Amino acid sequence: MKLVRFEKDGAQIGAVKGGGVIDLVAAGCRWKTIQAIAGAGTDALDELRELIDRTSPVLALSGLRLLSPIERPGKYLAIGMNYAKHLEEADKLGVARAKHQTWFNKQTTCITGPYDDIDPGVTEKLDYEVELGAVIGMPAKRVSEAGAPAHVFGYFVANDVSARDWQFHTPTFTMGKSFDTHGPIGPWIVTADEVPDPHALTLRCFVNGELRQSNNTGQMIHNLWAQIGYLSTAFTLETGDLIATGTPEGVGVGMDPPRFLKPGDVVRCEIDGIGAIENKVIAPTI
Repeated sequence: MKLVRFEKDGAQIGAVKGGGVIDLVAAGCRWKTIQAIAGAGTDALDELRELIDRTSPVLALSGLRLLSPIERPGKYLAIGMNYAKHLEEADKLGVARAKHQTWFNKQTTCITGPYDDIDPGVTEKLDYEVELGAVIGMPAKRVSEAGAPAHVFGYFVANDVSARDWQFHTPTFTMGKSFDTHGPIGPWIVTADEVPDPHALTLRCFVNGELRQSNNTGQMIHNLWAQIGYLSTAFTLETGDLIATGTPEGVGVGMDPPRFLKPGDVVRCEIDGIGAIENKVIAPTI
């Protein structure tokens, strides 16, 4: 299933079917938010699938403004330097290699819809990072890597927009990763049952139609199951929490000379089997 949130007299939840969208609440869905669906378990997905199968969409997908595909999560966690060639880019920039998985927070106020504009804010070094995103379903605490898949509700495309100058104000990266509008995600959540292997997906990023990043999620240093195992050892991953699984090489800051985003640029991030998001950089509103 592809689950969306869209604007129609406020935020609504829906399911993509063909070229249309089913308004789930209007169709009789007993869950009113995507987060509630994510926490309701596999029986809920079976019930929802039956509802979608017998319901015809009445809304055209092309005519809707899509919102971020889940209500504001409790946590948005992102792993750094998780592809070998991106790690080499970080080496050139003087970023020290860590002995363990490197995690930072993206404050959840950064999250926007799949086609919303990116406002640079005060940064002078705006950058892009295509990433596979995962949504936690049932809470995870001290789960093994083998048990981790049972805790993933679904997947989405993420652009970990980065203010590189602000990123290094603190060793946690959080300041430069959390500007308002710097977390476009979507275009929907593809439920985990429709993604047989999240480590066999090609991901790409284009800037103004120019291919900048292209790799496969199978090249992660720490795969998603290891990420969930590591994080849940320290704290509980709750329903609706988001994980960005890392970006491959080709980011603007790693080029010689660096090529940062500027107003008017259009960034498209896509992942085979998941979808694509596209965001225009606007003039800063500061």
